[in-house]
Amino acid sequence: MNRYFVWFAYDGTRYHGWQVQPSGNSVQAELQRALSLQLRETVEVVGAGRTDAGVHARRMAAHFDTEQQLDCQQTAYRLNRILPRDIAVEKVERVADDMHARFGARARTYHYYIYTRKEPFVRHYACEIHYQLDFEKMNVAASLLLEHDDFAAFCKSHTDVKTTLCHVTEARWIQTSPYEWHFRITANRFLRNMVRAVVGTLIDVGRGRLTIEGFSGVIAQKNRCQAGESMPAHALFLEDVVY
Repeated sequence: MNRYFVWFAYDGTRYHGWQVQPSGNSVQAELQRALSLQLRETVEVVGAGRTDAGVHARRMAAHFDTEQQLDCQQTAYRLNRILPRDIAVEKVERVADDMHARFGARARTYHYYIYTRKEPFVRHYACEIHYQLDFEKMNVAASLLLEHDDFAAFCKSHTDVKTTLCHVTEARWIQTSPYEWHFRITANRFLRNMVRAVVGTLIDVGRGRLTIEGFSGVIAQKNRCQAGESMPAHALFLEDVVY
């Protein structure tokens, strides 16, 4: 059996998330369909993460196994011919048999995009904010994420997870224009809904509704009800996965 990695990007607008769902189409289902059609066998893929409905990925990885010896360049080309236009394969590569797209990832990076004035050309991939934000305070609060390892406060309620421990190595707001910012966060793993909940809580800090000390207290209390609202999914991107 040979193991291959697929590197790809997708616009998550039309999908019910990455994972196969009984109630709607998913990115995983589309990729499996395309691979199965091309290889003429049933193919199952394992992704590096499980993005929620409406979330995008600029660079995602998944692995699959087959007994066939594939021409990686041709496989990528043909996949792009089969897949819908909102999923694009960057490359296919042969990897070691024990390489695992999910458990082998050392780090994942997400960006959450916001803009602070009416902009018709970014609205589908960023969240419009209608109030003044203190990004300096938001960055001080964000730096506290690196000092903690239990993020139960930002985990979606009633989620079946074995642990809420994550190792965050980067968390900061970056300005890209007078009216556009994004929050960049890197960690070894993420909990369901974690980034959107972190962003919502940091925005409470930026609005003056929560102090920096209060933000630290939210993390320490490990209670989702104490954290801010979950921000809309359409502005969140999985930016990269590192192995």
